[in-house]
Amino acid sequence: MEKNFQMVAVTMFGLEEVLAKELRDLGALDVVVGVRNVSFKGDTGFMYKTNIALRTAIRILKPIRKFKVRGEKDLYDNLQKIRWESFLDVDGTFSIGSVVNSSFFTTNSHYISLKSKDAIADYYRHKYSKRPNVDLKYPDLKIHIHIKDDFCTVSLDSSGDSLHKRGYRSSTNIAPINEVLAAGLVLLSGYTGEENFIDPMCGSGTILIEATMIACRIPANINRKHFAFENWPDFDEDLFYIIQDSLLKHISSSHFKIMGFDKAPSAVQKAKENIENANLSDFVGVHHVNFFNSKKEVFGNTTIMFNPPYGERLELADIEGFYKNIGDTLKFGYPGSTAWFITSDLQALKHVGLRTSKRIPLKNGDLDCRLVRYDLYEGSRKPQKTEWGTTEE
Repeated sequence: MEKNFQMVAVTMFGLEEVLAKELRDLGALDVVVGVRNVSFKGDTGFMYKTNIALRTAIRILKPIRKFKVRGEKDLYDNLQKIRWESFLDVDGTFSIGSVVNSSFFTTNSHYISLKSKDAIADYYRHKYSKRPNVDLKYPDLKIHIHIKDDFCTVSLDSSGDSLHKRGYRSSTNIAPINEVLAAGLVLLSGYTGEENFIDPMCGSGTILIEATMIACRIPANINRKHFAFENWPDFDEDLFYIIQDSLLKHISSSHFKIMGFDKAPSAVQKAKENIENANLSDFVGVHHVNFFNSKKEVFGNTTIMFNPPYGERLELADIEGFYKNIGDTLKFGYPGSTAWFITSDLQALKHVGLRTSKRIPLKNGDLDCRLVRYDLYEGSRKPQKTEWGTTEE
C-alpha cells in the first residue's frame, strides 16, 4: 500500500478554515491550518482527488525537499542535491515560482527563481551535458520555492494553472469575482442546497455557478482540461479516472430554486453562456431584473449572496445611496431570507441601514473586504449563530 505524504493546499486569506473543513470532509489526514495555506497528508490518489474536488484551494503543492538556507550558495548547493531526473526528463521543460520572506535574502522572489533555475539547469548540464528548457506557459514541471527565515521548502506544483481556472468561464463582466473566492463565500454562508439561492447582481454568473456546484455536489474542477500532475513520470491515468468517477457518483440535484438577476442584458447573456459551459443550464436560471425593483417571489428560506460594486473597480455616482437602496430592497422585499454580500467599502456599508449579524474579514485581490450577513426575519426572532465567522453584539 502506498505511503501517505505531506501536501500543502494554498488558498486566499480568510478561507483557511473553510479549506481545512473541505479537506477533512474529503478524508485528509493530519490537517494543519496555516496562513493562506493548509497542510495535510494523503496518497497519490488523494492528490488527484484534491485537485478535482476542492473548491477553495488555489493550488496543491507536494514538498520534495526541505533544508536550512542562509544565502544564495546554500540554496544553489541544496538544489543540486535533488535527483531532478526523477521528476523531469532532460528533454522536458520547467518553470519556477518563488515566495521569499527572509532577512537572509534581500533580493526579490523573481531573482530567487532565476538562481534556482540556474542550479537546476547546471545539475542537468553537469550530469547529461544538456539541460531542460524553461517554459513559463506550459512547462512539464512546475517547481515552487518557499523561503521563510532560514528554511527553504522545494515543492512540485501538482495543479499547474491556478485552480480558480475551472474551465467554464469564457465571458466575464468588468470586475469578475475569483471562482475560489466565490466558492468560499458560499461555503462561509453555510449554504448546502437545502434552500433557495439568489444572486441579485450576478454579473457573469460566477457565484451562481459555484453555488449550484455546491448544491449538486459537483466537483469544482470537473470541467478543467488539464492538471500539472498529468505530466509527471509517475502519473497513473487509470487511478485518475477511478478517482474522478467516484466523485461523479455523488452528484445530485437540488430541489430548491437557484437563480440570478442582473439589470444589464449583456451580463445576463454572459452568465447564461458560462452556466452552459459548466453544464448547469438545467439547474439555474438567470433573468434580466433590476434588483432594486424586485421582491422575493420564492417560498421558504432563501440565501441571497452577491458581490456589489465597491466603487473601486466600478465607478458609482452615489455609492452611499446605492448601499441604502440595497438595505431598503432587502428589508422590504426579501423577508424570510439571509443576505450576504462582500464589500471593501466599509464606509458605504453604514448606509445599508440594517444590522449585520456577522462580519468576516476577507481579501478580494489586494482589497481588504468584509463578508457581511443580514438576517431578514418575517417576524420577531433572535439572531442565530452559524459555524463560520464572528457574531456581532
